[in-house]
Amino acid sequence: MYKTIVIPSNKEMINNISSDAILLGIKDLSVNMPFYITLDELKKIKTKKEIFISLNKNFNNGELEVLKKTLLELNDLDIKGVFFYDISIVNLKEKLNLKYDLVWNQEHMTTNYLTVNYWLNKGVNYTCLSNEITTREIKEITQNTKSKIIIQMFGYVPIMNSKRHLINNYLKEFNLKNKSKINYIEKEGNKYPIIDSENGTVVYTSKILNGIKDVIDTDLEYILLNSFMIDESKFKEVLEMFKTVNNENKNEYYEKINNMFNADTLFLHKETIYKVK
Repeated sequence: MYKTIVIPSNKEMINNISSDAILLGIKDLSVNMPFYITLDELKKIKTKKEIFISLNKNFNNGELEVLKKTLLELNDLDIKGVFFYDISIVNLKEKLNLKYDLVWNQEHMTTNYLTVNYWLNKGVNYTCLSNEITTREIKEITQNTKSKIIIQMFGYVPIMNSKRHLINNYLKEFNLKNKSKINYIEKEGNKYPIIDSENGTVVYTSKILNGIKDVIDTDLEYILLNSFMIDESKFKEVLEMFKTVNNENKNEYYEKINNMFNADTLFLHKETIYKVK
């Protein structure tokens, strides 16, 4: 049976949810997270849950010393693993003799077992799979690797991230005022949440991912649930469903979540076909 990792939407949720693990972002070193904490704040967290840290930025040369310092400080804490995007972290783990596991998390690129196994041979024991692949492809990957597989199965999913401040630049160009933390892009009847923070701009899916029917038959180590922009009481209800789902109740739970939210299975049952025109 898989374990559950939750991305909490605020600091208070860390000790108020019944997940097996939490995923947290570090200020200035993470992207696509609801909030960011400092290392000092991380050291003060007291929890029995496993803690994963997301260091999922694409780092430039000027950030490497801060990154090294952070990786070493994390080594003194009870950290289960670090999600990474920039492959410099793989080299730094070996060079700095870090004890915690790494999670390959290059979002749209984690799509096949050959590359998963390449990183496994480099000492990366976990992979967080892309949300652009189908259930069939997820099964194919888990059947052909010894890497421990993680995939998001609930919540809004990041579509793209830019280091540019797209919203703030737009507002500045046209001398507009906007105090909203969340804006929306509307296209073909769908509204996509867009967040412009200190780390740049993130655009999310218009619908909440509901993969509860698909977790039964996949050999996953963890499933990831993102609570961002979701009512906390409803999220806790969903979390309990993911912890108790089975073949008998999966359809009932699936319909119940769909009735609670504007939800969809996204790419889980939708083949991605590229055509050159």
